[in-house]
Amino acid sequence: MPRTLSPAAARILSMLDRQEPALTPPATVTQAPAASIPRLIVVLACAGFGSTFALRSVEPLVGVLARDLGSDAHTVALLSTAFALPYAFIQPVLGPVGDALGKERVMSVCLAVLAGALVLCSLAPDIGSLFGLRMLAGAAAGGCIPLSLALLGDRVPMDRRQVAIGRFLVAVILGQLTGSTFAGLIEAAIGWRGVFAVTALVAAIACAATVFGFDRTGRLPARRPAFGQAVQRYRTILANPRARILFSAVFVEAIAIFGVFPHLAPLIEARGEGGPREAGLVLAGFAIGGLLYSALVGLLVRLLGMPRMLIGGGLICGASLTVVGLAGSWQVDCAALTAMGLGFYMLHNTFQTQVTEVAPTARASAVALHAFSFFCGQALGVAVLGQALLQLGQFGALAACAVTILGLGIATAVALQRPGPKITFSN
Repeated sequence: MPRTLSPAAARILSMLDRQEPALTPPATVTQAPAASIPRLIVVLACAGFGSTFALRSVEPLVGVLARDLGSDAHTVALLSTAFALPYAFIQPVLGPVGDALGKERVMSVCLAVLAGALVLCSLAPDIGSLFGLRMLAGAAAGGCIPLSLALLGDRVPMDRRQVAIGRFLVAVILGQLTGSTFAGLIEAAIGWRGVFAVTALVAAIACAATVFGFDRTGRLPARRPAFGQAVQRYRTILANPRARILFSAVFVEAIAIFGVFPHLAPLIEARGEGGPREAGLVLAGFAIGGLLYSALVGLLVRLLGMPRMLIGGGLICGASLTVVGLAGSWQVDCAALTAMGLGFYMLHNTFQTQVTEVAPTARASAVALHAFSFFCGQALGVAVLGQALLQLGQFGALAACAVTILGLGIATAVALQRPGPKITFSN
């Protein structure tokens, strides 16, 4: 999920305080001793793995679910939207709740609810019930990765943070890899209901890791969430031009990259190249590319710096989407998604790192808005790409995504070089 940053990123560290006397600050957090950071990353890794394992496991099963539950593939593909949309809309609530009650506490509760929802998914009698339960699971999963990023922002110094987040992302990516691959390979043996049951078990193990794994020394007492003040805090964060750039960037990024994922299985089946197994392996390529990024993140940050990371990520993603649009074999699609995974995390990890410094005294709120934008993009992207595939065909739809993501990389590389104010909240 090198010790130096690019000059552009370093300039962000000069803080222009903006006093907001009407707002009460969240409880003060202290950065963790260096020796405790690995333990923190391991616990957060368990939470991140459990949530993304559940997220990606449904995508290779679209064709199977459509047949078993008497629906069509385009409708079943919207199960990804059913997960992503509640994930997005719960963020403005979880942000202030995490700041007030403690991010660790909220994360444990969310994982427990996620495990219960996934158990019920395995028992769903029809497609309508499955949609409702996926929505509950998505809302619960929303308390894992954003709060993990906020905790890393609280505990890890900025000059080490992008590498720490990159290490945490290893677990997130492994969850994607094993979730999609497991579902595709094992569905024939245990059925889609068995796949959901296993995802519930993984979420329960992740919940146990957060309950027993966090270091409780120095934990601040819980307090009442101040939702009225949270709304004012969100407005203040959104008034920061840099925050608006970051939130808009991940919204567009999610549409261009993730919109096609639930449609891959039907596209591969339509070409007569296989079913859940092949779709799972193609989706696994994206996660492998993410693991490659995690292995290289320190070197990339040192050699490229922020602007070239963003441009390079956009270029790689654009080229990969173009290759998938050409509708070759599933093996070629897998190679293209491997490259796209590398390019995506070059973009996304840079955005994640920057957003942790937008409002240092309200990181959970800032990261919550960031996740809200990202998962709104994922939810919308499935429908947008579904229509684009129908109207423009596979190449036309994915070529449009390729141009969009390349333009995004270039635009954000220019925009984020300009230093902007951080936001603090004080009495």
